[in-house]
Amino acid sequence: MSTHSNHSSDSISSVQIEHRTFKPSKQFIEKAWISSEAEHNNIVNKAAKDPVKFWTEQAETLDWFRKWNGAFTWNNPTAEWFSGGKINISYNCLDRHLTSWRRNKAAIIWEGEPGDIRTLTYTQLHLEVCKCAGILRSLGVDKGDVVAIYMGMVPEAVIAMLACARIGATHNVVFGGFSAEALRERINDSKAVLLITQDGAYRRGTEVNLKQAANDALDHCPTIQHSIVLRRTGGEVTMKAGRDHWWHDLMLGAPSNIPAVELSSEHPLFILYTSGSTGKPKGILHTTGGYLTHVAYSSKVVFDIHDDDLYFCTADIGWVTGHSYIVYGPLANGASILLYEGAPNFPQPDRFWDMIDRHKVTIFYTAPTAIRAFIRWGDGYPLKHDLSSLRLIGTVGEPINPEAWMWYHAMIGKGKCPIVDTWWQTETGGIMIAPIPGVTTTKPGSATKALPGILADVVRKDGTSCEPNEGGLLVIKHPWPGMARSIFGDKKRYKETYWSNFPPTDKHQGWYFTGDGARKDEDGYFWIMGRVDDVVNVSGHRLGTAEVESALVSHKSSCRSSRRRQT
Repeated sequence: MSTHSNHSSDSISSVQIEHRTFKPSKQFIEKAWISSEAEHNNIVNKAAKDPVKFWTEQAETLDWFRKWNGAFTWNNPTAEWFSGGKINISYNCLDRHLTSWRRNKAAIIWEGEPGDIRTLTYTQLHLEVCKCAGILRSLGVDKGDVVAIYMGMVPEAVIAMLACARIGATHNVVFGGFSAEALRERINDSKAVLLITQDGAYRRGTEVNLKQAANDALDHCPTIQHSIVLRRTGGEVTMKAGRDHWWHDLMLGAPSNIPAVELSSEHPLFILYTSGSTGKPKGILHTTGGYLTHVAYSSKVVFDIHDDDLYFCTADIGWVTGHSYIVYGPLANGASILLYEGAPNFPQPDRFWDMIDRHKVTIFYTAPTAIRAFIRWGDGYPLKHDLSSLRLIGTVGEPINPEAWMWYHAMIGKGKCPIVDTWWQTETGGIMIAPIPGVTTTKPGSATKALPGILADVVRKDGTSCEPNEGGLLVIKHPWPGMARSIFGDKKRYKETYWSNFPPTDKHQGWYFTGDGARKDEDGYFWIMGRVDDVVNVSGHRLGTAEVESALVSHKSSCRSSRRRQT
């Protein structure tokens, strides 16, 4: 392992040592989309030589109303992918599946926290999305308008997103746990014209009054003309005449034949706010064709999604994971997704394991924070349930410490499920670094290697590549389709935040700086070390916070290690 680099005193020291490796099983390899190391290496090498050609080939798997006349143009930091092409994400997630047997396949299996269950086939989801799109149109929403969505984890949140995409409205989903002040700030910054919310949501057995928070926000949101309210809990709410409308009343007479609008590949799909270092949230803007290309491809190859899978991502719809890997990526692939409304520990800390057992989930995607909570709650909860339906498990959010990885592997995956540890950001749109589960030998704590078409590296401040195990700055050296196009209303901040550290030179056209520190080991595997602005200085060593956290949570006084659990 590296300590200080000889090249620069600004190097980030690595203190994490990990030698365990895990190969995919023969049983998994037999079914995987990419199952040959030679095939994978060929894809990676071709994509590295010509990433634009690679991503163009992925875009061709989607349904376009009109093909593009230019695959990629770049004027740092402005990217355009598939210019001149006409496409619609709602069409690709719904309509194209209706011409096959998938029309009767479950698109969403939803479970409410109290235990109520609904299933929507692709045909039924398409109908609901069309009707919701008709409602939006009837209330004056047009292509290019912004619609705010402030809801819990209910099917109508997905329906609302797809309805916006269907008519070319840009959605701004605000996490249902945010305050009225946070909602107001995001509505006003995005200049949303309509809000979709609900009376309340269930969380740990109690009702969270979303409508009251929405009312408090809308008193100070001059651009909002209408609000649609879903009745979920049945609690008493205050409705403002002329502005507020019940979802169920509007849906009764809504038209069901709203066609998907042909949109430019670069048409704004959504704005999603992420915290900024200045305290002012950044509205990350993503567009249509390139984003869908990225999330559809990465969903297929990272999660190895097949038609007989049931995919369960535990993220909230208010985060980018909910956008990319609950809604757009899986549905574009015709997957069946399990959607859950409530908390993982209600009524008991085995809610997820109970749902996996009952619904026979095959793919499970959650966060390291949740995994560490599962460990604290004890092995008894997962051991009560049959988790044998699982064939792949994944992590998202922050780096996972090796001991939590080992517990996840042994206790949840039963030693047979590949773990896809994924690194990406709101700004990247989709997964950037992750194992290909039928090919990659995994190492606990490492996100392994960049996906084909993603040119990632770890560099020093002068732009030179770091030596193996030398900590440095994680950069992406070529634009990719799913990348954010801007910070909404603040192009200057976008350029300064992401593209100013490594501006164009005579050798390259500018690199995207992720803000993360990382190292690559002798096998070329990436180990994410945390935000570089959070580096801890100890006795002259600059330590990444992710590695410090890993050491803390793996210590015997924190929680039992997975190795002790297995003995």
